[in-house]
Amino acid sequence: MILYPAIDLYEGKAVRLYKGDYNRMTVYHEKPVEVARDFAAAGATHIHLVDLQGAKTGAPENLQTIRAILEETRLFSEVGGGIRTMETVEQYLSIGVNRVILGTAAVTDPTFLKLALERYGEKIAVGVDLKDGCVAIRGWTETSALTAREFLKRMEDMGVKTVICTDISRDGAMKGANRELYRQLSKEFSLELIASGGVSGLEDVAALKAMNLHGAIIGKAYYTGALDLKTAIEVAR
Repeated sequence: MILYPAIDLYEGKAVRLYKGDYNRMTVYHEKPVEVARDFAAAGATHIHLVDLQGAKTGAPENLQTIRAILEETRLFSEVGGGIRTMETVEQYLSIGVNRVILGTAAVTDPTFLKLALERYGEKIAVGVDLKDGCVAIRGWTETSALTAREFLKRMEDMGVKTVICTDISRDGAMKGANRELYRQLSKEFSLELIASGGVSGLEDVAALKAMNLHGAIIGKAYYTGALDLKTAIEVAR
């Protein structure tokens, strides 16, 4: 299983939200590039980047910071947050991002998703952010009528390969990953599933690895020191 340590970006800083609430934001580091360097030093090979401003505005607001992170670390990178046009997809890929994550657009604009998949294939992933069992959109500020299973079946049928599945109720809450959710989804779908939200300790990492998930995202647990990244990477391997 691949661990994806995460940097959530807002105004060029590394931050975390509590359960997706922009009013409950903690700034963890003024220089995200230094955080990314620490990830690499701990043995990370991949990085998960989120433009929280972009998730709200639908435009790449932290492009220069992301470019600097990629130039400094050369980690395999996936980026999400407000990617709703082909122009934005191409902007990220042109600076060296390995994979872009479509969230809101995958729900509201299936034509765009289809075109992106046709043009870029495995460089397109989809973010499935769940709130009360349904798919949330627009920076988690709205909830659609789609259930997780309905949406994942649609993604599988469209040829999506990689899905990042976030349980918003666990995100930043340090309550542990929703293991039962990932266990069920991994059995039902052949997608490369990346677990996100609530991964709080080595037990979570070991449990998700045992499900043969493709990956897991580490966020707040790293920033608070609850989880040692180097050890977690060893457990995941």
